[in-house]
Amino acid sequence: MARAGFYAVESGKISFRHDGNWYTDEERIDNPRIALLFSKSVKRNPDGSFYLQVAEERAPIAVEDTPYVVKTIEDDKAGGFILVTNDDEREPIDPTTLEVGRDNVLYCRVKAGQFRARFLRPAYYHLSSAFMAEDGDLVSILVGGHRYPIRIASGTPTGRSSAA
Repeated sequence: MARAGFYAVESGKISFRHDGNWYTDEERIDNPRIALLFSKSVKRNPDGSFYLQVAEERAPIAVEDTPYVVKTIEDDKAGGFILVTNDDEREPIDPTTLEVGRDNVLYCRVKAGQFRARFLRPAYYHLSSAFMAEDGDLVSILVGGHRYPIRIASGTPTGRSSAA
């Protein structure tokens, strides 16, 4: 039976890019309600690929880096931080999962550790006020009165030159 109405994930190539925006056929989706709907509808296949599930509709998506980004940071008034992701969910930061990736991009784990999230610049800058320099090139973050080292992601160049 044919269905009348709106098809949210009907056609076109849908992608979520490192800039935190949704695209269809290379055109950015500017409607915030559709972008939020898509962000809340991300699912992962057993093979690690992603798709959108909106009601009975299902469509594969290309995820450029991570399916979630940290849009903003809120202070929790106890020396910690609350992350706000692109699906408008709020959760306390797990500082043990912070890591710096390629191009000095900050990441952490979200959704009970199930997904990696990329920090957008505003969130990164807000959080950077809690960064502390350590010996050498190491950096840590102060959360709830405790210092946590920020790791370098595996496979990420450190920027250090080796002696010849």
